[in-house]
Amino acid sequence: MDNEPSRGTKRIVNGRERIHLDGYWIKTYRVPADTLLAKKQLIEALTRRLFNHVEHGLNVPGCRLDEARSAYESECDPQRKRVKAGMLAGALFNRAAEVFTKLVDLQALGVVIEANNPLMRECGEHLQEALTLGRQVLHRSGEEGIDELWGEPFKAFAYPIEDFYKSRYVKIAMTMEQIDKLAEAMVETFADLRMFSGIDSLIRTFAEAARNKCETLRTDPDIFEIWTSFAVSGEALCDFHPQLFAVVGASEQHWAMEGMKLVREGRQLIEYVTRARVPMPKSGCEYSERLGIYHSQCVELLSAGRNVA
Repeated sequence: MDNEPSRGTKRIVNGRERIHLDGYWIKTYRVPADTLLAKKQLIEALTRRLFNHVEHGLNVPGCRLDEARSAYESECDPQRKRVKAGMLAGALFNRAAEVFTKLVDLQALGVVIEANNPLMRECGEHLQEALTLGRQVLHRSGEEGIDELWGEPFKAFAYPIEDFYKSRYVKIAMTMEQIDKLAEAMVETFADLRMFSGIDSLIRTFAEAARNKCETLRTDPDIFEIWTSFAVSGEALCDFHPQLFAVVGASEQHWAMEGMKLVREGRQLIEYVTRARVPMPKSGCEYSERLGIYHSQCVELLSAGRNVA
């Protein structure tokens, strides 16, 4: 441990600058100049990413903000109000982006835009309100919300871009840690079951590809190889065939099918976490519990003389 680099150490690894955070060397990217244009482009990218990972139907145009607010405020049913809260949050995000775009256009014409400009304050207020409402929105999986995604556009607006990038590297390290924990839970569940012999290497290969994907931007030249490895290793994991005897009973077939169902769920959860680049602790905890129940039931049957392991 004495040789462990201090947190935030930067180093060239395999020809690429990386930063060391919580045990991971994470790929870094050049920080753009802190201008209104750069912030606009960053907020637009973060907003697109947000809508790509949350429930459908929330990408409401900014021009319909008043309608969205009226629909939200007049709703009494809790479940319907939750959905309308997300739609209002989407409209707020889009209105902020539209206003910001106009400010950038004015700046390009030589108009000085101060930080205390009323429209700048309006953008900040819209993003802050969207962040508050967005806490009610679920990830597209329907299992939990991802507050961090709603907070990122506001952070990009409110803080220097360099600080925003630093915060993203921290989140990526946290995401990599959850990927490894999920993969290790899968390995611990299946590695000692005879019919799943060999799946551990497929799980670890997929986890490595997921970590590489997690740290790589879509604009990176390496994305063609990294995304392909991520997709192919996930397919290979789900194509695994449990090793059963030539003649097996219904019990063995049942546990093989249930095991592969959990494998597919694990792949999907790791994909969700990887693509969002933020942890999903609730989903991860629930999945690990399902793995534990499955393993204990298999071991119990094995000790009773069944041939499932």
